[in-house]
Amino acid sequence: MIFSKTSIKILVISFFCFIFFSITIQAQQPKREFRGVWIATVTNLDWPASGITNPASQQYALIQILDNLKSSGTNAVVFQIRTECDALYNSPFEPWSRWLTGTQGVAPSPFYDPLEFAITEAHKRGIELHAWFNPYRAERSVGNYITASNHVTKTNPDWILTFGSLKMLNPGLPQVREHVLKVITDVLKRYDVDGIHFDDYFYPYPITGTLPNGITTEDNSAFTNYSRGFTNIKDWRRDNVNILIKAIYDSINTIKPWVKLGMSPFGIWKNGVPSGIVGLDAYNVIYCDPVAWLEGKYVDYISPQLYWPFAGSQDYGKLLPWWAFQKNGRHLYVGQAAYRITDANWSANELPNQIRLNRIDNNAEGNLFFRATYGVLNNPKGFLDSLKKDFYNYKSLQPKMEWKDAVMPLFPTEVTITGNNNSIKLNWKKPQKATDGDTAKKYVIYKSTSPTFTINDPKNIYNISTTSQEEFVDLFSVPFNIEYYYTITALDKLNNESIPSQIVSYKTTSVFAEKIIAKQYHLYQNYPNPFNPKTTITFTLPKQEDVSIKIYDLLGKDILTLVNEVRSAGVHTIYFDGSQLPSGIYICRINISSWSSSIKMTLQK
Repeated sequence: MIFSKTSIKILVISFFCFIFFSITIQAQQPKREFRGVWIATVTNLDWPASGITNPASQQYALIQILDNLKSSGTNAVVFQIRTECDALYNSPFEPWSRWLTGTQGVAPSPFYDPLEFAITEAHKRGIELHAWFNPYRAERSVGNYITASNHVTKTNPDWILTFGSLKMLNPGLPQVREHVLKVITDVLKRYDVDGIHFDDYFYPYPITGTLPNGITTEDNSAFTNYSRGFTNIKDWRRDNVNILIKAIYDSINTIKPWVKLGMSPFGIWKNGVPSGIVGLDAYNVIYCDPVAWLEGKYVDYISPQLYWPFAGSQDYGKLLPWWAFQKNGRHLYVGQAAYRITDANWSANELPNQIRLNRIDNNAEGNLFFRATYGVLNNPKGFLDSLKKDFYNYKSLQPKMEWKDAVMPLFPTEVTITGNNNSIKLNWKKPQKATDGDTAKKYVIYKSTSPTFTINDPKNIYNISTTSQEEFVDLFSVPFNIEYYYTITALDKLNNESIPSQIVSYKTTSVFAEKIIAKQYHLYQNYPNPFNPKTTITFTLPKQEDVSIKIYDLLGKDILTLVNEVRSAGVHTIYFDGSQLPSGIYICRINISSWSSSIKMTLQK
């Protein structure tokens, strides 16, 4: 399935017409969109920070990353848990990762399971977690550190191919595929992951001076012994990869059919496809064939790494529509190079324009940005600001995968609404199981000042609740003397949405709240204070502002970011959980463009 030259030309011309006439106009925000970010652990790229092996510090840092990603509008993370035939989780088959503890094979002390922790914290924030595995890499740089005694390079050296300083598992060996499948199904069975994900490392990329042509004859022996009737070694290599992916997909559908399988191949399928694209390609160099995966329908989504700008020999404006045409009913979550925003040839508009193209005519169902701490959260050229204020300023549901599950859950019933001086509370009854046995995993709270609002407009999504309790508290709803209307839907494991509940309403008339709002800018003393371990912090704004609220220790060290987003005029309440911190006095500081204030808070355990 390949675009004709004429089709490509029409698409490219149409796109640049769009850019010319609409460059400053935001593409319509979809109600459903995958908004993903990679969290890379190899060489401590994103987490944990290099040299930080203390579990409490690691947990704290990961919570900060997830909090900040949530405030950006992110709804999924691709979290790296297997970098070099190692594990950032409690694996019975492979050693603990050196990137976690500083020594491969050594468990965290005091013990915790980073994957279990990451899943729990991501789900608390309504963020999906897709477990990211590197399937074949065993040592990215031989001699960089001492491998553990139970590392595969020592227990099964006959499985290894060596290319200069790189060691990798031999994809042509059946026992290698069995091992990788065993590792993945173990995680699938024991952890509540939302997805399984692979990046672009299959057969080795060319290495300058060491491996200029990529793999050549290193796997001849495996080809001789396990050819499966192939006479062309290149076709055999691609089939080795296909066999593994098919087996993983079949295992997912048997063990947990709601879990998604996603792949992030290199962004060029074949050199010269589509016309005008020139460069190293996945098909002929690293021997993976993502078009075959899509045609065979043994992946749920594809995230090709389109890490180039518009124009040139790797033109994003040509590659994106070509990949969109290959989808074959699956999803396209485009891999995008947030880490390259600071390149000299990338303007501040480059990635925003790519997002606009992604959204035109449902070319793509979402984005996957590489990477969290360098590309998104460090706000290069204001990119994080553009996500929060423009592209992701409304919440979004995950795209539906009807080939996996098309049965909608039943809707919440018996919705009630009550109010007091500072909040509105919704309660409802959990729906019964639908015909497929599934029920509510999350709830979507819709809110409007109109009794005839629609749930199809993302601006009406007020909250996506992940609590197991059937209740939601809307704190300090403002402006006052306004009647607010709410309805609730249920989401199942695969984000199918129920029809809405009945609409309920409440008019805010709190004299107490009106007095608070009259004080304009103010940061109130937290309550309770002293506290253990949670406390409430309230602040007021006379107009919409970009707000930053951070917690510091008495030495001025930045401990935690509580708020980093645009907030509307009115009264706002947030919560601070100090369960991961020692007893002591902490400073809460609010900053906006023209005002700042601080309070002291005492944590007593």
